[in-house]
Formats: sequence, structure tokens, C-alpha cells
Amino acid sequence: MTRPRPVYLIDYSCYRAPDKLKAPFKRFMEHSRLTGDFDESSLEFQRKILERSGLGEETYAPEAMHSVPPQPSMAAARDEAEQVMFGALDNLFANTEIKPKKIGILVVNCSLFNPTPSLSAMIVNKYKLRGNIRSFNLGGMGCSAGVIAVDLAKDLLQVHRNTYAVVVSTENITQNWYFGNKKAMLIPNCLFRVGGSAVLLSNKSGDRRRAKYKLVHVVRTHKGADEKAFRCVYQEQDDAGKTGVSLSKDLMAIAGGALKTNITTLGHFKLAFDHFCIHAGGRAVIDELEKNLQLLPTHVEASRMTLHRFGNTSSSSIWYELAYIEAKGRIRKGHRVWQIAFGSGFKCNSAVWQALQNVKPSHNSPWEECIDKYPVKLVL
Repeated sequence: MTRPRPVYLIDYSCYRAPDKLKAPFKRFMEHSRLTGDFDESSLEFQRKILERSGLGEETYAPEAMHSVPPQPSMAAARDEAEQVMFGALDNLFANTEIKPKKIGILVVNCSLFNPTPSLSAMIVNKYKLRGNIRSFNLGGMGCSAGVIAVDLAKDLLQVHRNTYAVVVSTENITQNWYFGNKKAMLIPNCLFRVGGSAVLLSNKSGDRRRAKYKLVHVVRTHKGADEKAFRCVYQEQDDAGKTGVSLSKDLMAIAGGALKTNITTLGHFKLAFDHFCIHAGGRAVIDELEKNLQLLPTHVEASRMTLHRFGNTSSSSIWYELAYIEAKGRIRKGHRVWQIAFGSGFKCNSAVWQALQNVKPSHNSPWEECIDKYPVKLVL
């Protein structure tokens, strides 16, 4: 009775937006100029950040940001949330053939958009989930909240027997674009793009046979007691009263410190892992970890290619990366995958999964139509 119950990952799905929402650099800069909100120095700063960002020409911006002028309304933000969450969930339910009524636990994480009713309530309403569902909505927890959501689902699966949990991880850009001229707050505009994931977990022993992975560890590190760490990713208003997320110059040093603590707690090191899914926060984050952990270019390939193809999709980026490794046919039975994510607070969270089979990519994978073009050569 007291032995921990295994948690199986049956399958997961990542949202791929329609082609009409692609935001190549030229269009991005044109739209930034046409809004009339940015001075010349800010436009030039954004252009330079884009060129060095590691993003490619095929990432997606939300519909509201394609309008001139942009229309970041509450209704448009809800539309973005619905398209992303329902798109990922429709695909997950189709691939797993699980009926929504069978879901006993729902955990949704989105840092910056928290409407009432909540995002989790929107999902309950859309799929007519059962009345006694354990549903949770995690807000304001940054890019590492996907691992927190998995950890919460894991704990709930220890208590509620013989059930399924769905974890939905996303970020919402529509109302969180920054229309000011403070440089530290312009960086997220250049990095964050549309994306989201939905993961199906189970504690049913009968599901082991068809599951892709088993959860081995979750390690959570919180540096919020330190003032510098607490403020290094900070939502605030600039001098003109415009809201945005400010990134501090200390960010990489703080991320490195949080990572060291996390690895020490984990007690393993890179020899214990076959694959790495490092949060595609930006080129600097991936560079820092590659150097810090003395990883090979192949270890960070999935992260760099995810950043290039999809941009920073916040907490869901680690799932696009896992989908990349699967699409390349690299995951064999017994392999261990380490997902590492960083986020405001400041937090470093990691999850370790073990493959229960030679994993094939699921139908409608985000990489289905373009995996043969990757890896692309990046100008560093």
C-alpha cells in the first residue's frame, strides 16, 4: 500500500499552428515598425536580438499580433488559448483513443494569462469532463512550470487509484506583447512564440505495455529566497506605464547556480542520461548549459532545433524537443531522457523518464512535415 505507484506516460501531443501565423523576421520587423510604439533604437535592438536569437523564419505569432495595429484583446487571448490547448488535446485524444470522461485529474499551467473561468475550466467545458475531476490551474510559475505540473499530477496519481491524468502546458502571448522601449523588456517579444503540449499519464498497471515512458524522478529547485534570483525574470510596468517582462543581466549566472543545485539533488550526471531536453529559452540558455554540463553538440541538438523551428514556447518546449528526438528515431527501450527547465521565481526543475519501448513518433507530431530538413546549420 505504501510503495510508490509507477507513473506511465502513454503519449503526448504538441500544437503546431497554421502556416498563416508564421512570423518571418522581415514581417516581424515590419509589424513592429507599423505599430508606431517603438523608437528607432528599440527597433534596431529587436532586429539584433532576432538575428542572434537562434530562431528561424517559421515560428508562429498569435493572430492578434498579425493585425495592424495589433489587437491584443481578452477575446483574442482566449482564442489563442483555445486554439493551442484544444489543438493539442484533440490530437492526444485521437492518438490514444482515450475518452475524455475517463480523465480523473487535469493540471494546466500557463504563466501570464489567467482568465476567469480558468483555463482548466475551459477544458472541462469543451470536453465535458466529469463533475468529480481533480482540476488545477497553475499561474505565474514561469517556463519551468511544465515539470511542476507533471510533479503535481504524479503526486495525485499516488492518491487516486486506477485513473488518468492530463497535463496541459502553454503560454499566452496575445496580451503579453510589450509595446514600450525598455530594452530588458523587449527581449521576450523576440523569443516567445505560440505553442503548447498535452500529456497523458496513467497509474494503471495494464497501461505499462502501451506506454512510451515511465517517470523516474522529478527534482525541483527554487531560488526565490534570494532577492536577485527572485527579480531576474520580473513582470512590471516601465516608466511609461507599459507592462512587460523584464530579464535581468544576471539571468544566466542565476540559471547556472540553480542548475548546479538541481544536479546535486538529482545525484546523477550526464553519463546516466541518453537524451537531453533543455528548455529552449534562447540561444544563451542552451549555450550556457552546453558549456556548464560539458555536453556534446548532439546532446543539445533537439533544443537548438526546437528553438529554430518553434521559438521559445515556454513550459511546452521540452515536449517539442522530446518529439524531435522521437522523430529522428533515436529513442530505444531503456534509454533515459532528462528534461530540464528554467523559469521565473527563480526555478530550475527537471524530470527523468525511462523509455519502455523503442519509441516511434506519434501521428501528427509537430515535426512530421519537416524533420528531414533538420538539423539545420545555425549561424552562431
